[in-house]
Amino acid sequence: MAVEKTNASSSLVEVVDRILDKGIVVDAWARVSLVGIELLAIEARVVLAGVETYLKYAEAVGLTAAAAA
Repeated sequence: MAVEKTNASSSLVEVVDRILDKGIVVDAWARVSLVGIELLAIEARVVLAGVETYLKYAEAVGLTAAAAA
């Protein structure tokens, strides 16, 4: 496998392109409780993807109207 040297600007473009093509999902969950009483619960799901990638996977798990029909 050959090693290629690229400049920083094209490297950043390649990273953004790959993220939009493949997508990233960050799923976080936190709970704060005191003496067995839940004070705060936070759930967050962040999806970063291109529209085409999102629609492809959303349809696969039933999150679009086309999948429900």
